[in-house]
Amino acid sequence: MSDDEKVLDSLAESIASTTKYKNVSPQFIRAIGAQELAKGSSLKTAVKATKGKLHQVGGAYQTQRIDYDRAFLMLQAADSAHAWQETCRDIMRLHASTRERLPILEEFYHTILAKIPPPRLVLDIACGLNPLASSWMPLADDAAYVAYDIYGDMMQFLGQYMKLADLAGRAEVRDVIHNPPRETADLAFLLKTLPVLEQVQKGASARLLESIQARYLLISYPVSSLGGRQKGMVATYDAQFEALLAGRDWTARRFLFSTELALLVETQGAQIGNE
Repeated sequence: MSDDEKVLDSLAESIASTTKYKNVSPQFIRAIGAQELAKGSSLKTAVKATKGKLHQVGGAYQTQRIDYDRAFLMLQAADSAHAWQETCRDIMRLHASTRERLPILEEFYHTILAKIPPPRLVLDIACGLNPLASSWMPLADDAAYVAYDIYGDMMQFLGQYMKLADLAGRAEVRDVIHNPPRETADLAFLLKTLPVLEQVQKGASARLLESIQARYLLISYPVSSLGGRQKGMVATYDAQFEALLAGRDWTARRFLFSTELALLVETQGAQIGNE
C-alpha cells in the first residue's frame, strides 16, 4: 500500500467514525477525500474540507437525527390510505428537501407528469426521502422504483418502506457521480440534485445527465436557499439548465411552483411543449 493510500485510509476512517457521517457511502467519502488530498492539503485540512463537502451535499438537509426505526413503526401503524399519506408527510418533514415540497405535493407530480405515459421503471437519483411520495405519483400499476442516495441507514429504511408499500424495486447506497445508474428507465428524478453535484465536482451534473438512460428526466431546482434567500435563484438555475440543454436533441417543459422550479425533459427529441 502506497503512502497516499494510507493517508486516504486514515481520512476515510476518521470521517466514518463520526456519528454524523458513519452512514455515508464509504466510496463517496473516499472520492471526496481523494480530491481534497490531491490539492496538496494536510490530512487535518483534507478531513475538515471533506466534512464540509459532506455537509453541503447531505448533512445540511438533515437538521436532526432521523429515527428510522420509529418512522417504520409509524408506517406499520397506518391503518388507512389517508393515515398512510399523513404518516409519509410527517416523515418527509424530517428532511429539508422533501419538507419544502410538501406544500405543493398534491399538484407537483400530477401536473408535471400528466402528459406522459405512466412510467413503469423510475430512477430516483440522490433521492433523500422522496420515495415516500410514491403514492402521489401517477405511476403504472406494475411500476418498479429504484432509489439511490449516499446514506446507508436511509436506504435501509426506504427498502423497508417499499416492501410495506408493495412497491417493486430497491433502495441502494450509491455514489452516482463516480458510479452512475446503469438501468434503462422510463423516468429519472433528479430533484434539486444537480446543484448539489456541482458543489462536489464541477461538471458532474453534465456527466451524469450524459450517462442516464431514461426517456424522461424530471429535473428540479430550489427557488430559495435553505436559509430562505430567493434573490435571483430562478434566473440563475434557468440559465444553468439552458447551458446543460445546449447541444442536446432534448426538449423540455418548464413548471414554476411556489417552492420549486421543475423541468420535464424528453430525451428522444419529441416535442412536449412549454408553459
